[in-house]
Amino acid sequence: MTKHRPLFRRRARAFRAALLLGGLAVLGWIGGFIWFAQNIPMTTPDSPAPTDAIVVLTGGSGRLHEGLDLLASGKGKKLFVSGVYRGVDVAALLRVSQQEPGNLECCINLGYQAGNTHGNADETARWMTEQGYKSLRLVTANYHMRRSLLEFRRTMPWADIYPHPIRPNTVAIQEWWRSAGATRLLLSEYAKYLIAVTVGSVIPDWADA
Repeated sequence: MTKHRPLFRRRARAFRAALLLGGLAVLGWIGGFIWFAQNIPMTTPDSPAPTDAIVVLTGGSGRLHEGLDLLASGKGKKLFVSGVYRGVDVAALLRVSQQEPGNLECCINLGYQAGNTHGNADETARWMTEQGYKSLRLVTANYHMRRSLLEFRRTMPWADIYPHPIRPNTVAIQEWWRSAGATRLLLSEYAKYLIAVTVGSVIPDWADA
């Protein structure tokens, strides 16, 4: 019986060490999530200088309208909308955003290939190269901006990228802990951000937004 005690003690120590490491990992994950949620931008940074392009990532309310406003105010030479559903054209997007087709229509390009955020970055990089552009203003939801910037800067290290986050009216981001829907959204976005940081852009299309 005595000869089994050292083995038992070693296993007990290993179990306690595993519990400690697991607890620290959980605390680190929770702390990271709180940092992520509390540092979502609630206002748009003031960047008055025009860029070559304005890039809008589809998937949320207000993004296209904001992109069109930026284009109309001369904040970019062209507007590129990435991740558009096939069959949707510029005139239809202008009608949806309640803008009259006209002067703006000639300065809008659509990308139909992207199915996730990494795809948005790849699609935009190809378009930027074709256009000979070196700077862009990135328009997406505020909770999506950190991961978008990570993907875009990783894909286009040669480009100057300025964030232009949109605060969604339909999601209570500022007081996310009071809303189960907002909490689930941020948990999902935080998990995707961690994947993008640690193992690269391997998030399948069906899991991305």
